Amino acid sequence: MAQDQAKRAAAEAALEYVEEDAVVGVGTGSTVDWFIDALADMRNRIRGAVSSSEKSTERLRSHGIDVLDLNSTGRLPLYVDGADEANRFLQLIKGGGGALTREKIVASASDRFVCVADEGKLVDVLGAFPLPVEVIPMARSTVARELVRLGGRPELREGFTTDNGNLILDVYGLSITEPLKLEQSLNNIPGVVTNGIFALRPADLLLLGGESGVRRLTAE
Repeated sequence: MAQDQAKRAAAEAALEYVEEDAVVGVGTGSTVDWFIDALADMRNRIRGAVSSSEKSTERLRSHGIDVLDLNSTGRLPLYVDGADEANRFLQLIKGGGGALTREKIVASASDRFVCVADEGKLVDVLGAFPLPVEVIPMARSTVARELVRLGGRPELREGFTTDNGNLILDVYGLSITEPLKLEQSLNNIPGVVTNGIFALRPADLLLLGGESGVRRLTAE
């Protein structure tokens, strides 16, 4: 199965977790684009969506799906998003698209987080994919020095600004054996908005598209 087919299969499998008359949390990325396209067929059966990025908002609205403000919806029953890496504990690295902060906010406000991805995203140890860290612009160099001290090689994502008006440092060379601890440590660096480790709020269910169909994994 080609990668796009695998992503589409995983995304479409997430539709079975969408409840009637509910507001759905929607993430960002190529796999989520497939989910949004599939969700269009259910637009008259849901109240709308809360989006984690301007890109997803635009795609949702193009399908006639109402995009709602999280401040007015209260808790969400479901959040569907992709991942750049996932381990068997359903801890993730996210943020390749730069929407990690809003993704964390929507995930934290949701009762169930369903992560959709192709099977190539499943790894034993997180960190081969560079870890995105969103930083306030004035703190870029200060934060970068701290990331070097922690053993990483930070690189500024050139020509990119987040939807929040901040910068992304992509950190290479990490082997993240304690995701929960590192997520907390990075968030404690002054100037860091958040980082792309999703361990404090991991996924509840991982749908992996692959040659044999869609695998459903829950945390070990």
